[in-house]
Amino acid sequence: QQQLAESGGGSAQAGESLKLSCAASGSIYMYQDYCLGWIRQAPGKEREGVASIDSNGDTFYTDSVKGRFTISVENTKTTLYLQLNSLKPEDTAMYYCAARKLGGYCSYDPQMFVEWGQGTQVTVSS
Repeated sequence: QQQLAESGGGSAQAGESLKLSCAASGSIYMYQDYCLGWIRQAPGKEREGVASIDSNGDTFYTDSVKGRFTISVENTKTTLYLQLNSLKPEDTAMYYCAARKLGGYCSYDPQMFVEWGQGTQVTVSS
């Protein structure tokens, strides 16, 4: 069972930046072809897919974060990142990293993922 652990969350003012990390106990890529994602959940709301990246390096973003957030994978393939720039109060949520074997399109739909971290809180004040 892959272990995923997020870090890097915290409090920020609107317009500031944070960088989230997701470390695996082993290689994230227990799958030769993988899809990794970041999902967030705000209080009282459903989980929302934010971004995803596949083993080909293709990235996908939900419209509300395009141009502000960047998903990436460290070269040794043990850490997933999410750079959050130009933060807005509506970005406040618990952020989770997730993983699954790639099958077709690397959707950031939360229902598609099978491995999950415990989450890290991001709070943005105006």
